[in-house]
Amino acid sequence: MTLPLALIIEDDPKLAHIFGEALRAAEFEAEIISDGHVAADRLAATIPAVVVLDLHLPEVSGEAILHQIRADERLEGTSVMIATADPHLAETLRNQADLVLIKPISFGQLRDLAKRLRPVDQS
Repeated sequence: MTLPLALIIEDDPKLAHIFGEALRAAEFEAEIISDGHVAADRLAATIPAVVVLDLHLPEVSGEAILHQIRADERLEGTSVMIATADPHLAETLRNQADLVLIKPISFGQLRDLAKRLRPVDQS
């Protein structure tokens, strides 16, 4: 059984680790990306089931990455969870995300919400 892919786009290494463990506990294959350029390139090459997206990233903003995801027809089934400490910016993007989480975000909260976004096994 192949696990669905979750990209964690977060530049804080401690948070990225916690988010990765939470997504693994929700039965995802978790991949951590800490740079906006790398995230944009990876999104052009793969179709993740879920993206956990920080809005303040080095090189390319999370907002630009969100626009890239929503503009790419291949990614129309990808769920986006914004994870940010910037509630004002998050509110302006709420209609483009599946979930908006304001930091701090607990392991259990992220795990449980990610489980809800898990694709239904078609086998």
